[in-house]
Amino acid sequence: MSTGAPSSIPPIALNAGEGEHRWFLGQLATIKASSAMTGGSTSVIQQLCRPGSGSPLHVHRRDDEWFYILSGRLTFEVGDEEIDAPAGSFVFGPRDIPHRFTVEGPDDAAFVLATQPGGFDEFLMEMSVPADGPVLPPQGIAMPDPAALGAAAARYGLEILGAPRNA
Repeated sequence: MSTGAPSSIPPIALNAGEGEHRWFLGQLATIKASSAMTGGSTSVIQQLCRPGSGSPLHVHRRDDEWFYILSGRLTFEVGDEEIDAPAGSFVFGPRDIPHRFTVEGPDDAAFVLATQPGGFDEFLMEMSVPADGPVLPPQGIAMPDPAALGAAAARYGLEILGAPRNA
């Protein structure tokens, strides 16, 4: 039971397939809750990724990040630990701990990624392009220039430390 003043943040309710669809690092990212929508408290993004794709090795300086795997299988490197994450798995990556993920084949993987506090969605928006709906990008879509990616990451409290595992 809350004893404080009512929140000025309105409820958020999106159905399957709803949200802002973006192509980011060769993946489909659907913003379900932006930091603007949550008063800066969180960013929630649903991602769909092909086998072999993943994130570069990076570290968040301002936020914690967590993942809930909906389908497929991912491998995470969080600090010195390697984590096998099949559907139904939850992985938490605390700020200041380097991490990355890789989608293990043969199937695509879907997962929810959230950061607390919010702000990762703003980086994603800057470094992505609008998607043609809730579909994976075409094979061979242009990836962001590594220097531009690193510069944008720095503006949002992220540091790119290395390439994706399969790069």
